[in-house]
Amino acid sequence: MSIRTDLALESAAACSGIAQQIRGSYFRITDIRIESDQHGAAIGKPKGHYLTLETTALHRHNPHFAQLAEELAAELLPFLPESGLVLVAGLGNRSITPDALGVLVAERLFVTRHLQHALSATEFEPFSNLRPVSAIATGVMGQTGMESAELLSAVCQKIKPACVVVIDALACAALERLGRTIQVCDSGIAPGSGVENCRKEISQRTLQIPVVAIGVPTVVDLQTAAESLLQTQLPPLQQENWMVTPREIDQLIQNAADLLLCGLQLALYPELSFEEVSALL
Repeated sequence: MSIRTDLALESAAACSGIAQQIRGSYFRITDIRIESDQHGAAIGKPKGHYLTLETTALHRHNPHFAQLAEELAAELLPFLPESGLVLVAGLGNRSITPDALGVLVAERLFVTRHLQHALSATEFEPFSNLRPVSAIATGVMGQTGMESAELLSAVCQKIKPACVVVIDALACAALERLGRTIQVCDSGIAPGSGVENCRKEISQRTLQIPVVAIGVPTVVDLQTAAESLLQTQLPPLQQENWMVTPREIDQLIQNAADLLLCGLQLALYPELSFEEVSALL
């Protein structure tokens, strides 16, 4: 069965040669390590470490929301450098709800890089133990005339971060994973690839610094959805394929952004508690 998906978990399901480990407490976490580009070619993924975190709901009314955020943070920590500036880049189009995830996270992230210069020594003291963090929402090429990869390359040359974290909406194959799954990987990302609008790659190879990609699936293409439901391969559509999204996508995007914000900020600022991070939302 042919599928179109950004999730390594779904791609690996069709290939018996990719090893997977399952763990997790509040998430079901699937850990996939692709040791070489040759191994990854079978599932269309580059060499890298891929985590898929699945749960029944990402929203703040989940009674285990705090535990989900803390578990996400614990999984993100090994991907981040121990010290140094981290640049968080929110990809996507703010005006298109299923594509707005990265922008919503970047706009609300607690940033600290500027504080040492913007505040007096006394004012800066409470923040002195927090790592420097910057954020940018790159927009899309139709809005800026520039590739996100070009913008990030220029910013990285100027501010020289130790790591870039990119956040974007993804495509998946299984309907039950829409808005309920988080993928984390260190192989970077090609924005828009899941919806056949592939832009320039953002990765360590192109930026020359570590890149961590975090995404939540928000769309599925019509043919893949039908094949997933029917568990059979269908003939190609005679018309243009459509991307479909849940009718409650507005709330799903907000819920996913809230959890990513909490988890990411707990990972970036281990000195803060969940209550302190949650108050920043």
